[in-house]
Amino acid sequence: MAIGLGNQAGVLRSEAMAQVVGSPKFLSVAEMIAVEQATDAAGLTYAQMMENAGRALADSAMIAYSHLSNKSALGLVGRGNNGGDTLVALAYLAEAGWRTLAFVAGERSTDDPLAARFKSAGGEIIGVEDDPDCGELKRRIPEYGVLLDGLLGTGIRLPLREPMSVILAAASAALAEAVERPAVVAVDCPSGVNCDSGAAAAECLHADLTVCMAAVKRGLLAFPAYEYVGRLEVVGIGLPEGLESLERIRREVMSAEAAHALLPARPLDAHKGTFGRAVVVGGSRLYAGAPLLAGKAAFRVGAGWVTLAVPEPLQLTLAGHFAEATWLPLPHVEHSLAAEAAPILRAEVERISTMLVGPGFGQAGETRAFLDLLMKKPDLPPLVLDAEALRLLAGFKDWPKRLPPVAILTPHPGEMAALTGLAIDVIQAARLEAAEKHAEAWNCVVVLKGAFTLIAAPDGRTTVIPVATPALARAGTGDVLAGTITGFLAQGMPPYDAARLGAWVHAQAGLAAARRLGSTAAVLAGDLIAELPEQLAG
Repeated sequence: MAIGLGNQAGVLRSEAMAQVVGSPKFLSVAEMIAVEQATDAAGLTYAQMMENAGRALADSAMIAYSHLSNKSALGLVGRGNNGGDTLVALAYLAEAGWRTLAFVAGERSTDDPLAARFKSAGGEIIGVEDDPDCGELKRRIPEYGVLLDGLLGTGIRLPLREPMSVILAAASAALAEAVERPAVVAVDCPSGVNCDSGAAAAECLHADLTVCMAAVKRGLLAFPAYEYVGRLEVVGIGLPEGLESLERIRREVMSAEAAHALLPARPLDAHKGTFGRAVVVGGSRLYAGAPLLAGKAAFRVGAGWVTLAVPEPLQLTLAGHFAEATWLPLPHVEHSLAAEAAPILRAEVERISTMLVGPGFGQAGETRAFLDLLMKKPDLPPLVLDAEALRLLAGFKDWPKRLPPVAILTPHPGEMAALTGLAIDVIQAARLEAAEKHAEAWNCVVVLKGAFTLIAAPDGRTTVIPVATPALARAGTGDVLAGTITGFLAQGMPPYDAARLGAWVHAQAGLAAARRLGSTAAVLAGDLIAELPEQLAG
């Protein structure tokens, strides 16, 4: 039975990213081709890259499925590089004592050196010309513990044609009917996925594990392709250090290893000032809990001192729910921040490490006047702008000029639309480009929230969070994210690092809450705060 791709899909895929070493690059197909060409020109041949890839693929399969009593693998082998990687991997598996079979589609003759090597290692080969209706393939698949999907690579065009569509359809039927379903390992990508757009053929096999070679291809972190990826692991193929065609690409996928390397130090002789004072500015009658969620998150990730600057009546309501906080009650008009609150807050600037503005703001006219006065000059401390503050900000003329040198904006697509004037569907169709273009234009860090949250810096660096889960599709989770980022920023982290670490920790907390509660539907924003300590522990 296939692994479910609904509520648990995000959990499984994110856990796989813990296997990734460093921060793997996030590449288009054309960029990956250019990297391989440059690598070949530098002296590491395509044949050696294939050898390295196949060995890494075999190692991944043996580690992931070492628990199987049925140590056997059937490989779907296409004519391209993924097929070659698969044959190399099958040879290594055969040499390790696994029972192996290659179903070869395309122009790979029996005297192909990779096929000959595989056969000499004890492997069995069936050609599609010997089994044109794939009846034998369908019969044999359930005999094996692992199915390596190396039929098609990153350069495919949709729709699929015969015999590839027939082979994948037969494999899919065999998997669905198997009493004990083999584990499916996709080689670089599931066959039939467009690795640029994320489009996917109907015949695609749902992988349990996708082993990416050298980098994550852009289309794998897009829908519907992501639903076919399963766990995601990136392996090296021996690319040389300092390769210019790779170094100039500044897009990365966040990993657990990279996140843990960013965690701020906690010296033994520290005091609360060591870890900074975070001030959360927000709240209104209808959204009283938003600053509370943000402030608790900032504390949980290590800020030394958290102050909630809220309309005065809210302080009386919230104080009993947050004993650790200090408070700055502010003037209000009907429980929304009033314009005269701005000079009071500005008087505190010297004692603030970072400021989060926006959670629970609402859009009252007085609050707009407050924000206008607060941001008259860009002499504020490091700033995180979230929620309704972003919509209000969009109404100010030349608003990017008002931002302080260290600013992080955390829009969801609707707020990004308000800031840019673009339609939401236009932004969603080109999220990466939208985040990068506007981070540069606004000279700030942009955290474009949603499935596969993007963090873009004005200098061209971009990080993708490889998580898509309905556990985070809940009111208040954005406040927790903003507070998490603010807590890291208060500890002196550079804004880009604080934003990408905060986004990673927040996503992992959402997945952990879903696991603990047994359903993504049950996760509330406050549940994420309870999971933050585990994510800091690693």
